[in-house]
Amino acid sequence: MADFATVEDIEAFLQVEITTAPQVAAAERALAEATAAIRNYCHQYLERVEDEEITLDSTGGVRLFLPELPVLSVAEVIEDETTLVAGDDYALGQHGILHRLGGYKWASGIQIVTITYTHGYDPLPDDIIAVATRAASRGYQAGLRAADDEAVVGVQAKSLGDFNVQYGTESVVEGSMGASAARMLLMSEKDMLDLYRIRRL
Repeated sequence: MADFATVEDIEAFLQVEITTAPQVAAAERALAEATAAIRNYCHQYLERVEDEEITLDSTGGVRLFLPELPVLSVAEVIEDETTLVAGDDYALGQHGILHRLGGYKWASGIQIVTITYTHGYDPLPDDIIAVATRAASRGYQAGLRAADDEAVVGVQAKSLGDFNVQYGTESVVEGSMGASAARMLLMSEKDMLDLYRIRRL
């Protein structure tokens, strides 16, 4: 499972070099977390997946909604142990909707329709990569700051001569209580991702 951005993307965005093993490990962890956050927000895997087999429940209507978008192709549909014929028994419509044809409805039942289909983006859209890069960069920077402050929250300022550390009161606001509270996705980034988000009940 690949991340949506790379260490090189973080380097280019922050204009820094990430070279040491701990730095690379921290950047890779931030990328994995950003990718997971995007997938969770969108309720989708997003990257291209070839011939995934899924089994769906059906309430007996004329439409089935495939869970991953965009749907690129449908290789096989088996309804209640019967293999259906594309164009005669079913057709793929827009927005991942599988229509039952011939005046029939989908068989009603739990785990009754098995579909093999290809879905996702290849290449990944630039805006998804951009959000992943920004989110991972924030996570990486938060880790650096935490390491510099020896994981102590509330450090407001440091001075070098006769070394001095100034602490402030931490307010209980998301993103204000150290690296562990750093916001994963900003509202502006969620707005960008809404194009790819599937609403779940």
